[in-house]
Amino acid sequence: MLAYRHAFHAGNHADVLKHLVLTRVLRYMCEKDKPFTLIDTHAGAGGYSVEGRYAQKKGEYGEGIAKLYDRQDLPAPLADYVDLVRAFNPDGQLRQYPGSPAIANLLLRETDRLRAYELHSTDHRILASYLESRPQTQVRDTDGFAAIRAELPSPTRRAALLMDPSYEIKSDYAKVLAALREALERAADTVIMIWYPQLQLLESTQMLPRLKASADAMAKKGWLHARLTVAQADERGFGMLGSGMLVVNPPFTLHDELAECLPLLVERLGQYDGANYVLEQKVA
Repeated sequence: MLAYRHAFHAGNHADVLKHLVLTRVLRYMCEKDKPFTLIDTHAGAGGYSVEGRYAQKKGEYGEGIAKLYDRQDLPAPLADYVDLVRAFNPDGQLRQYPGSPAIANLLLRETDRLRAYELHSTDHRILASYLESRPQTQVRDTDGFAAIRAELPSPTRRAALLMDPSYEIKSDYAKVLAALREALERAADTVIMIWYPQLQLLESTQMLPRLKASADAMAKKGWLHARLTVAQADERGFGMLGSGMLVVNPPFTLHDELAECLPLLVERLGQYDGANYVLEQKVA
């Protein structure tokens, strides 16, 4: 787990979906005058060079954000996300990709609280330096799953929680489910965003139905699920086919915004003829 570096994957198709959803949720929450708290359980380094040796090793950003960066014909929600990436690149060239804490830093107001957790020592150090001047912010090198008990319920009452572990350790699947249940027990109206990889693994296929069942039983405002499938498994059945986001207590605007964007993401990011998306919602 501590060996995982998101820099290898920054700006790929999974980041596009995850950060599109994050952007829409934060935009919605910022519409109200009252401050809120964003809890990021696996925050990473905050930003990543797509010109560096990590990103260049696999070049995953080339099949992700690079396919959208120069487009001028994007639906408004998608264009808003891409504009944030451009804002992270002041010279106009795609050189850096913002992680979730950087997107939060671009969108959150001074009165909004940010709680970022990252266990990797190097990434934690980079993130702490990046966010050191932001008010109402704490960056901690402790377990983000375990932090839910300390963070919820939030003193701001309004809260959003982002969980996107690497899932390189199979126990992460069970931890995400336990964390969802604990978060809803402590604050049933928290907006919870869970990213997951689409893999041909038992743990991966079992987790989503279990997350939905917990949301059905405990969440105040139901759930929304979006999945983007872009690739085929290799001949041995390995490889990440795509990824998904489960949003518990989603903004009522999110479904229609994603419905605008997902067909175009399939068209732009799909790597085979069978590329597709899923968008489903259950209202409590």
